[in-house]
Amino acid sequence: QVQLVESGGGLVQAGGSLRLSCARSPRTYAVSWFRQAPGKGRAFVATISASGEMTHYAESVQGRFTISRDNAKNTVYLQMNNLKPEDTAVYVCAHRPTYYKNTASDQRTYRGWGQGTQVTVSS
Repeated sequence: QVQLVESGGGLVQAGGSLRLSCARSPRTYAVSWFRQAPGKGRAFVATISASGEMTHYAESVQGRFTISRDNAKNTVYLQMNNLKPEDTAVYVCAHRPTYYKNTASDQRTYRGWGQGTQVTVSS
């Protein structure tokens, strides 16, 4: 099972931006980002197909976050703009062989996960 590796987290003020990276996912896999805020369960954020042509976002981040990928580098990115304190969480990436928008939030469908990277947004 491939272990994904996230990077790019940190501390940022509200309104700021961060770009997260998720490395080591095979280019044939769809990749998603999830996040887990303190005291809450893991929640779906965004997903991208293997080709990068299809994406889908949680309503809470639509218009602020952009998921993309560079298959030459086996890396998926999450560009986060206009960050809010409620975006504070550990962000984790995961991958699976197929892209189905309707099941993107079902964590049972994923084959591999990363350890996560902390994002903290101060007000």
